[in-house]
Amino acid sequence: MTTYTTLELAVTPAGIATLWLNRPDKNNAFNGEMINELIEALTVVAANEKVRLLLLRGHGKHFSAGADLAWMQVSANLDYAANLKDAHALGELMECLYHLPCPTLAVVQGAAFGGAVGLVACCDMAIGTPDAVFSLSEVRIGLVPAVISPYVVQAVGERAARRYALSGERFNGERARELGLLCEAYPTDALDAAVDEWAAMFLLNSPHAMRATKALLHGVGSGVLSEALRQRTESVIAGIRVSEEGQEGLKAFLEKRTPCWQEQ
Repeated sequence: MTTYTTLELAVTPAGIATLWLNRPDKNNAFNGEMINELIEALTVVAANEKVRLLLLRGHGKHFSAGADLAWMQVSANLDYAANLKDAHALGELMECLYHLPCPTLAVVQGAAFGGAVGLVACCDMAIGTPDAVFSLSEVRIGLVPAVISPYVVQAVGERAARRYALSGERFNGERARELGLLCEAYPTDALDAAVDEWAAMFLLNSPHAMRATKALLHGVGSGVLSEALRQRTESVIAGIRVSEEGQEGLKAFLEKRTPCWQEQ
């Protein structure tokens, strides 16, 4: 397993991968090094077909306070070309996380500011604590939530994205749940138990079917109907039915037994 400076990556024998943001002394604020390591770690996870769920978490009090102050100070002295390169790296990170083949679940405690909201929005699902604090705070320092904006809009909708991106105001975990950014909010002392329950739920499912479903839904997008989309959905279900796991799942259901992936 690769050793990282700003992260920790662990994978259980059952296939639950946990990617920890590991700069607790900096409130897990990210810099260029963390962005590059996140891209590298996500590439490793994407290549591991045994991974059935990725948990994205932050060590310490906060999920992530957003961009690191020292990194921002350096960026302030860069020219347009260098800033564009930095933005491209952040964009690649968001795309890697959003398109990761396996399901992804962000677990949020404490602060999730700026680009950290983008990380949460890029995950398929997110849970957190009611007192977690979110903010698209870029406008407060003369910037814009540019790279993360498409993912935030998909997660909370255009109207809410406009409100919070333009105001920079903070909102808590309960409000994040109302907006759809979080699926559920749990008390702090119950969060780890909730993570275990979510992980156990995904271990009931066919690994191949989950990956195929995620790829299918990326293609379906907002669900605008077309002949091409209809043909794609028909080919997907036909293909999965004759796949190894599809056959195993159908046989297990009809024979009233446990499918092989639940016995691992």
